[in-house]
Amino acid sequence: MSATSAFARLRALAPPSAVVAGLLAVTVGVTSSAALVFTAARAAGADAREISSWMLALGIGLAVTCAGLSLRFRAPVVTAWSTPGAALLATGLSGVSMGRAVGAFVFSAVLILLSGLTGWFARAMDRIPVPLAAALLAGVLLRFGTGLFAEMDGHFALAFPMFVLYLLGRRFLPRYAVLLALGGGVAASVLTGGWHLEKVRLSLAHPVFTVPEFDWKVLVSVGVPLFVVTMASQNLPGVAVLRGSGYQVPVSPVLTWTGAVQAVLAPFGAFGINLAAITAAICTGEEAHPDRERRFLAAVWAGFFYLCVGLLGATVATLLAAMPHALVLGVAGVGLLATIEASLASALSDPRAREAAAVTFLATASGVTLLGIGSAFWGLLAGVLTSALTTVGRRRTPVPAAPEPAARPVGDLPPAVR
Repeated sequence: MSATSAFARLRALAPPSAVVAGLLAVTVGVTSSAALVFTAARAAGADAREISSWMLALGIGLAVTCAGLSLRFRAPVVTAWSTPGAALLATGLSGVSMGRAVGAFVFSAVLILLSGLTGWFARAMDRIPVPLAAALLAGVLLRFGTGLFAEMDGHFALAFPMFVLYLLGRRFLPRYAVLLALGGGVAASVLTGGWHLEKVRLSLAHPVFTVPEFDWKVLVSVGVPLFVVTMASQNLPGVAVLRGSGYQVPVSPVLTWTGAVQAVLAPFGAFGINLAAITAAICTGEEAHPDRERRFLAAVWAGFFYLCVGLLGATVATLLAAMPHALVLGVAGVGLLATIEASLASALSDPRAREAAAVTFLATASGVTLLGIGSAFWGLLAGVLTSALTTVGRRRTPVPAAPEPAARPVGDLPPAVR
C-alpha cells in the first residue's frame, strides 16, 4: 500500500472533524459530571481503588456501546453514564454497603433490559410529535449554549476569542470551525494561566469485583429511582436528539444492549449506562462531518476516548482539577450552536404545535427537578398536556380557497408571461 493510499484510508477512518467532535463529547461529558461519580462512590464507602474501578467499568461500557451501536446502525449513537443517577446515588447510597449498592445497579440494569426487550419505551417515543421532541432537545441544550456567553463576564479573554474564531471558521472553514475555537480556547487559557498541570498524576485503573447483594429495601429506594431517572432524564432526551437530527435508530435494541452491558459491568462499578443527550448533539451536527452518513465515526471516536478515560480513571480527577472550567463551557457552547438553531427551527415549524413546543422548551430549560426526576421529563409532560388541552377535539378552521383569477386578454398580460 502506497503512502498516499494509506493516508487517504486514515482520513476516511479518522476525519479530523469527527475525531474532534468525539473528543469534545467526552470532554464535556466527563468534566460536567465526573465529580458526581466520585461523590456517589464515596457515599457507598468506596476507596481509591474502587473509585478507579468505577471509572474503568464505565469507560469500557461506554466504549463498547458507543462504538458497537454506532457501527451497527451507522448512526452517531453516543452513550454516557447517568448524570442524574450519579446525583441520586450521591445522597441515596449514604450508609449502604458496596455490595448492596451493586445489587441496586444490577436491578436497574435488568429493568432497562426488560424495557428494551418488551418495546414499551419505543412505543411511547413513537407517539411524541416531532416539534415537541425538537423543543425538548433545545431546552436540554440551552444551558450549554448560553454558557459560552455567560463565561464572557469573568473570562472574556478566553471566551470571546473562541467565539470570534468560531465565526471566522464558519465563514471560511466550516468543517473546522469548532476545532479552531478549541485551539483558540486552549491557547488563551494557557496564556492567561488557567491550567494547573502540577495537579495531574498519571496512573492506570484496575478492576475491583464486588459481589452483588440484593436487599429489597435498597432495590426499592435506590434501584427503582435509578431506573426512573435514567429513563426519564437520559434515555428520553437521548432519543429526542437522534430523532431531532434525522436518525431513526430503533430504540428497543439500543436499550437492550445498554441494559445488558450495564448488568455485566455493574459488579465493577458501572451504575448507569444510557443514551447521551447533550454530548450526543455534538456528534450529530454538521460540525462532526459534512456527510451525515459518516457522522457515526464521531461516536466511534467518542467510544475510543471514553476507553482512554476508563483506563486512566485515577488520573481523571486530577486532570479535571487542572482544566479551566470556562474552556469546557466555551467549547460546548460553540459546538452546540448549530444543533440548537436546527432544533428551534424544527420546534416552531408547525403553527399548530408551536404553543406546545414553546411550553416544552421553557419547562425543559427551567431545570426544574420534581420527585428526583429532571426537567426533560417534566418539560415533555407539560408539552403533551398543552397539546392535549389546546388542540385535541378542536375543529380545524378551513383555509379559504384562493379565488380563481378572472380571464384577461392576452394584450393585458405583462410581457414576461405572454
